[in-house]
Amino acid sequence: MAKLQIGIVFGGRSEEHPVSVKSAREVAESLDPAKYEPYWIGITEDGAWRLCDGPGPGWEDGRPAVISPDRTRPGLLVLDERETIRLDVVLPVLHGKLGEDGAIQGLLELSGIPYVGCDVQSSALCMDKTLTYLVVREAGIAVPDFWTLDADEKPEKPLPYPVFVKPARSGSSFGVTKVTREADLAEAIATARRYDAKVLIEAAVDGSEIGCAVLGNGELFASEVDRVALSHGFFRIHQEDAPETGSENAAFIVPADIPSDSRALVRETAKAVYRALGCRGLARVDLFLKPDGTVVLNEVNTMPGLTSYSRYPRMMAASGLPLAEVVDRMVALALEGTAVAG
Repeated sequence: MAKLQIGIVFGGRSEEHPVSVKSAREVAESLDPAKYEPYWIGITEDGAWRLCDGPGPGWEDGRPAVISPDRTRPGLLVLDERETIRLDVVLPVLHGKLGEDGAIQGLLELSGIPYVGCDVQSSALCMDKTLTYLVVREAGIAVPDFWTLDADEKPEKPLPYPVFVKPARSGSSFGVTKVTREADLAEAIATARRYDAKVLIEAAVDGSEIGCAVLGNGELFASEVDRVALSHGFFRIHQEDAPETGSENAAFIVPADIPSDSRALVRETAKAVYRALGCRGLARVDLFLKPDGTVVLNEVNTMPGLTSYSRYPRMMAASGLPLAEVVDRMVALALEGTAVAG
């Protein structure tokens, strides 16, 4: 059987560039060489596309290459050699802006090449936390009380402190501040606006942070759930100096040490959120489990981290699916989705 020619895109221009490179390295370790012929496409922080041997040191020096949006000449165009490489499927291991927001998905839709993960619409919805909350709330699922500020706007009413101030369209807790008094609000808004002109302010939720990894298109697989046990502050592992050796303030309990009925509720709610937002392929759904046993949505990641310390692969591994099998399933779902669409 011929190997699948898979293009793996990593890096990117968002603040999550280093996380993407680490995720790609884990994928490289897990990719079955008997099944796949990989073509590694790294995007530098300046936005240059490079065809390289893998996400190891020096990948930025690879050959200039881009994915063609022209369906009459589909595939990977190696610019200096005027060569076109056919791709059967693309795995965009990109996090944050221009990776999870529908941008790369739009290019891949134009190309006609099947790709792993959510489509343009669901990627854009999940990247913008305010839109996520509006859609999910309309579906009858609880979300935090929240307020949205566009460029230069200020809150019109007193806020119920504590609140979290966030860039509306960013990830991995970049630009997030917990605010407990009005005197600190303006600085927190300014911090968030370093990452996005649109700012989300949400009321703090009294509860444990719980995650669920979801995989699938029509029929969904929901993983064992995890619990983020915080010693202080809030979860921000991707901004720490050495996350591979453990978090400075968080431990991850998988399976979560919560009652079985709560685990079932988290799984079912995660699948309901996934469906409401039109997700496909994969996503990680983060929720708050309140002391009264109810759940509230936190956020949805449509291309969650796949690093050695990331939550999505940990939860899948606890469910009996190592990353190699998760990758196989993601690729199969991408190809299945194309067949259904055709």
